[in-house]
Amino acid sequence: MRILLAEDDPLLGDGLQSGLRQLGFALDWVRDGDAAARELRSGAYAAAVLDLGLPQRDGWDVLAQVRSAGVRVPILVLTARDAVPDRIRGLDLGADDYVVKPVDLHELAARLRALVRRAKGTEDIVLLGQLKLDRKARRFSTASGPLDLPAREFEVLWELMSPPGRTVSKRALSDKLSSFDESLGDNALEAFISRLRKKLAGSGASIRTLRGIGYLLEAEV
Repeated sequence: MRILLAEDDPLLGDGLQSGLRQLGFALDWVRDGDAAARELRSGAYAAAVLDLGLPQRDGWDVLAQVRSAGVRVPILVLTARDAVPDRIRGLDLGADDYVVKPVDLHELAARLRALVRRAKGTEDIVLLGQLKLDRKARRFSTASGPLDLPAREFEVLWELMSPPGRTVSKRALSDKLSSFDESLGDNALEAFISRLRKKLAGSGASIRTLRGIGYLLEAEV
């Protein structure tokens, strides 16, 4: 598994590079935001670890640029900034995970493996409990049959299912629906989520709210 590390601290970068390689990762290390954005656009990596305080171009700008360019590689933000608004901003800009320094090396490796597994959940058929998404047919179904949904509910569930287990911010869901004639406010989004929860009852899949961050679709325990 080839990983990109974007970190300007020489001691931390060297430690992460050495440690992750010992844990079986192939790793390239860049030290500034311009290099990080260039390498992320190359499509050569299974995932990336991105520091926010990079020189030349900070991590916020890197995230915004590569996501607007359509780069979908999973990105884990590793930063000393632990304030909730920073976490929300990072997720809204397209980070797939947000970890505060210092982090245990084995935990970081496990999070990277999890991100790559989730990224592979975009196959044509996605299953979670008894909930099934057929991407080619653009159809949801459960054990009881097809799940017929209004257009906006369909798009919300599609996003949460791409892949399941991924945290999706409210802003990302609103942006996903921006092609509709009316803008989608927080109250309307919460109403869609509430209706979807009722329709998913008994399917083995449920929508969990992460207060102040967003939503994720997960298997019921």
